[in-house]
Amino acid sequence: MEVDVVNMEGKKVSTVDLPASIFEAPISIDLMHQAFVRQMANAHLGTHETKTKSQVSGGGHKPWRQKGTGRARQGSTRSAQWKGGGKIHTPHMHSYDQSMPRKMRQSAIRSALSVKAAEESIVVVDELKVAEPKTRLMAGALNTLVGNSSALVLIPATESFEDVVRSTNNIPDAKVLNAGYLNIRDLLVFEKIIMPVSALDLIKANLG
Repeated sequence: MEVDVVNMEGKKVSTVDLPASIFEAPISIDLMHQAFVRQMANAHLGTHETKTKSQVSGGGHKPWRQKGTGRARQGSTRSAQWKGGGKIHTPHMHSYDQSMPRKMRQSAIRSALSVKAAEESIVVVDELKVAEPKTRLMAGALNTLVGNSSALVLIPATESFEDVVRSTNNIPDAKVLNAGYLNIRDLLVFEKIIMPVSALDLIKANLG
């Protein structure tokens, strides 16, 4: 697939071939869904915790004798029906992690990239840069390249694009991501993908 390469002003300067094995791969909605659910689940910390009857302090004695009081029998003031008692059927700390083979995760990313390519939602720039780290400059460039659409900006290395990262941090509908950490969630959440030719080389190396 051949796409235009533009500069930061949106003018065509050349063309580049997107490898068919990555950007024209078979599209599997089920696989993309599985990868997305896995990523969201693995981001769930699972640190929620409540105390059961055995974990609540106090209540070590029987509140009243078993028979003869006319009241319901009770064994502890830390039972769930008492104020300050333990909880039942409430969440406890555990892992939400889901496993998925690496080849399946890569195939899901290829599917998402193929969807973006088919929708003409991939913008390749010859050089991604701003004159100085100013939000105003980056916002103007993004507006020129993708209009009002949200944008995922892929870079090959953070060190060489520090001004781009700092200029994009305060833009709510844009995100800068190292192309080596390309993931299914960001591909599905953002409408457009912007990448320099150098980032495309990294994607080829990881997914080709």
